[in-house]
Amino acid sequence: MSMSAVSSASPPAEDPTTPPPMTTPPRKASVRLQERRGSNLSLLLDMNSLGVEPVCSVSTPKEVWLQQLHTSTRSLTHTLLQQAALDLDTLNVEYQKIPLNYVSAAELDVPGHTMKDRYKTILPNPESRVILKSPKEEAGPDRYINANYMRGYKGTPRAYIATQGPMVHTVGDFWDMVWQERSSIIVMVTRLKENNEKCEPYWPQETSRFGRFLLRARDSREKDGFTVTDMEIQLCSERRPVRHYWFTSWPDHHIPQCTAPLLRLVEEPITDCDSGPGPIIVHCSAGIGRTGCFIASSIGCQQLRETNQVDILETVCQLRLDRGGMIQTIEQYQFLYSTLAQYSRQLHQNQVPDSQGAFGSLGITLTCRILCRFS
Repeated sequence: MSMSAVSSASPPAEDPTTPPPMTTPPRKASVRLQERRGSNLSLLLDMNSLGVEPVCSVSTPKEVWLQQLHTSTRSLTHTLLQQAALDLDTLNVEYQKIPLNYVSAAELDVPGHTMKDRYKTILPNPESRVILKSPKEEAGPDRYINANYMRGYKGTPRAYIATQGPMVHTVGDFWDMVWQERSSIIVMVTRLKENNEKCEPYWPQETSRFGRFLLRARDSREKDGFTVTDMEIQLCSERRPVRHYWFTSWPDHHIPQCTAPLLRLVEEPITDCDSGPGPIIVHCSAGIGRTGCFIASSIGCQQLRETNQVDILETVCQLRLDRGGMIQTIEQYQFLYSTLAQYSRQLHQNQVPDSQGAFGSLGITLTCRILCRFS
């Protein structure tokens, strides 16, 4: 008789002279691995059934990624940096091994945030994201902005803020962040439109109101590859200066042919940052690609000036811990190496500024030749 027939038959009447039939304990329901281990942090292998003691824990991918981002390093002297910048195969392998550390929508517990995200897959890491406090006159909840605090040279906390390009309905939030963080430097590394819209024009040509702030443009001047605009932001009777750097010479879907304009742009905000206590705010369109190149270049230049060495791998890992996906392509990673190799040559040769600016023509020519291999 089949098991199904037995189980479906009526139970027999009780007979006190015979022992009760043996019963088979019910089988446990199938349990998925995630439920068995109870946590996505670590999995302890149960080896007792095999007659051996458990000897180790197996980390989940997230834990492995974070450990790799915290420990990866490759410190380079001037000579090693020049060699590394030319070894594109090694750079490609190095870049591909860096965990992206992107944030999923499930990790970002902020209702309605998608309305304020330019790209649905580029989200701020929860641990370092900027939270906008409601104005004192408005007893409302904290507000969301797609932005992260970024560590700087020697791990200095909140040295930068990396954010997406403002949209029509987030311009007010952007200026709220500038005011809240007392930032006096904004670096924009994108055009307003490159095939698609990249950024809403959020600063004044003369005098304009953005959200609750009145902004006045005081002066604007063109430099090699970028525009500098001095403006004033006002709320009620309080006024603060803001300097806006707009890097316009970065081609869409490519990298610049020469590093000199970016290096000049990197140098200026470093010089000016003493004028205000807040972080330098940096944005492109998504806030991870060109933004990452600028911040990593800035940190790398400081490393080279102070120590004559640079650790680009460690720097990019630090950036990705603070905001996932920083340095978006292998071409940007190679460009970062070339930019810092050029800056190292400048320091190493102790060149005198000439008619071409802060960096000699020889170094610029060499860097252009290197970058031609990327385009």
